[in-house]
Amino acid sequence: MSETRRNALIIGASRGLGLGLVRQHLARGWHVTATVRTPSDALAALGGELEIETLDMDRREQIEALAGRLQGRRFDLLFVNAGVSGPRETPIGDVPVEEINRVFNTNAVSPIRLADRLYDLVAPDGTIAFMSSILGSVAANTKGGTELYRASKAALNTLARSFVARHADARRTVLSVHPGWVRTDMGGEGAPLDVETSTRGMTDMLERRHGSGGHAFVDYRNQEIPW
Repeated sequence: MSETRRNALIIGASRGLGLGLVRQHLARGWHVTATVRTPSDALAALGGELEIETLDMDRREQIEALAGRLQGRRFDLLFVNAGVSGPRETPIGDVPVEEINRVFNTNAVSPIRLADRLYDLVAPDGTIAFMSSILGSVAANTKGGTELYRASKAALNTLARSFVARHADARRTVLSVHPGWVRTDMGGEGAPLDVETSTRGMTDMLERRHGSGGHAFVDYRNQEIPW
């Protein structure tokens, strides 16, 4: 990366992994624009080279409004972190249709819709990252369980592949990122990783992958995951 100030746009940064990613990038001298659905005291307290925007990415009019406010800006990194877990142990046939729609829309459709709308704000050699999960790997699914969440992340990975195919002539790097099993509200207290370890690893990985082009499914240690 160049020695000039680098700019990141991190979607879903009020807490957990999103907040950790903001903290890591600020510590490395980046200017960060971070979005939240509702105000976050923890995010605001970081200060420094930080701007905070309000966005519910499931609402198309809010995506349009954000795109308008950011018009003319240039970002080296767009990281779409926002997502929901949905019911964990309920078989897919027992999940209400409304909940299926909510989880798929938030975890798979909205991230791609947002990335399409903000695509031109990302530098030609920049990176677009989607927070995925190893649970979205079809090849690695040997135990089942967490069916709705698994399916939504597999759908995100597939849509990301289609996103890359639609922009096949571009040099941007697209990453589907597994953060590890992390102690967050979603990951639970029994997870082996803390937020700092995961987000530091992801930020290191993003640095190493910058400018590589193409699309990879990769974890916080920069190890590729089978689709």
